[in-house]
Amino acid sequence: MRVTVTTRKPGTAAGQIFVAPYSLETVVGQTGSLILDDAGDPVWFRPLPYTNLQNADFKVQAYHDPETGTSQPVLTWWQGTIAIPPTYTNLPGGSPEPGGCYYIYDSHYRLLKTVSAKNGFDADEHDFRLTPRGTALFIASRAEPLDLRPYGGPENGAILNSEIQEVDLATGKLIFSWNVLDHVDPADSEEPVSNAASSGGVWDAYHVNSIDEGPDGQLLISMRNMWAVYNIDKNSGDVLWQLGGQQSDFTLGENAQFYWQHDARFRPGNRISMFDDGCCDQPGGSPEQQSHGLILSLDFDSRTATAERTYYHEPPLYSQSQGNTQALVNGNEFVGWGQNPYYSEYAAAGNSENDGARNLLYDAKMPGDNISYRAFRDEWIGTPYYSPSVAVRADGGQSVVYASWNGSTQTAAWQVLAGPNPDSLSVVVGHASRVGFETAIATGSRGPYFQVRALDEAGNVLGASAVANLAKGPRRQGLP
Repeated sequence: MRVTVTTRKPGTAAGQIFVAPYSLETVVGQTGSLILDDAGDPVWFRPLPYTNLQNADFKVQAYHDPETGTSQPVLTWWQGTIAIPPTYTNLPGGSPEPGGCYYIYDSHYRLLKTVSAKNGFDADEHDFRLTPRGTALFIASRAEPLDLRPYGGPENGAILNSEIQEVDLATGKLIFSWNVLDHVDPADSEEPVSNAASSGGVWDAYHVNSIDEGPDGQLLISMRNMWAVYNIDKNSGDVLWQLGGQQSDFTLGENAQFYWQHDARFRPGNRISMFDDGCCDQPGGSPEQQSHGLILSLDFDSRTATAERTYYHEPPLYSQSQGNTQALVNGNEFVGWGQNPYYSEYAAAGNSENDGARNLLYDAKMPGDNISYRAFRDEWIGTPYYSPSVAVRADGGQSVVYASWNGSTQTAAWQVLAGPNPDSLSVVVGHASRVGFETAIATGSRGPYFQVRALDEAGNVLGASAVANLAKGPRRQGLP
């Protein structure tokens, strides 16, 4: 997919942009994991073979090896299928279907680990986080039979339950689990039990959609359909406090109210951030407000929550689901707009409702109905294990050589070699700075054999492609 960059100002943070495009309607392009630069050009794309298979929560993390004490940057994501009515009706919309898992890839784009859920649960697309202990924390979900009569539903009903699971990456063993139904009363859900009729009788009372770990080991868990965020003592499993929802331990001040939220994260100084979906025409007569990034300050003495920063969009957006608010290293905030095709970066001060252009530094829009569950800006150095790609074709009296290297972040320029046979490519016939994903380089040489070399900023050779034969036409070579 190609994106349209609508705003690009100085002051953005360093790094590339990470999305996993898909659509609830018709996908433009392909689903998969996609890294983009600020111009909207692809840096790396791993397409998936069919449109209902998708990735989610695609981002950069640190993979720690407790035995060696070393860590390395990696790419992580969930891969699987989700229930998207009306094509699948035995689970609530947005739930992971059986068969999903998490992938960890190294900086050479090689698979390091595959992680699956335990205890008969399914790996959930909503969150997957690596820890400094060499473990992975994630959400796992499954439908469980439950008598729903106490909540106004049928006797032979079911509930979509979730566990927070932690797996040791070296052994694959489950070392921690926290069961939501054992600790949170579904009677407080803002999702009417009657809606289970449209999902095979399964009530999505909780819809757990994020997990974060604080410096003291406490867990922060967001439950969209409870309109609430929970702080959990990991040792005892007790709920220490609840923010929002029907049993909130805090009074929410002006502009601090949130609904159907996603991506709750600890911030320094008794603050948390989230993406407040705030809408949209949901059952149960919920209020509706513009979707926005939100940072709340918590006062534990007075038990009040105050809106410290807000991040709105221009034009105003109303995202029925998904979304995230990411703290960047330079103090900016990056917002993925969930069920809207935008992602944006703001200066730290943010803005207010109906003033969404203030402090906006970067904004881009995906095509058609394409969306990404989350969007991130992260710094990434990719050095592919596979070779660059090359193609060549005749154009009038010239040969045009096309060079690309899917995932290489250090290629600054291209060098073209040519010769009368594939074993004698000693003559440099072209040189060009890298432009976008694929660089076209015109040369007067007729070859007919051509090869490209990728150069870094100092002119060092990073890699060489296979040899392309002009006589055989514009054929891609060197792809992994």
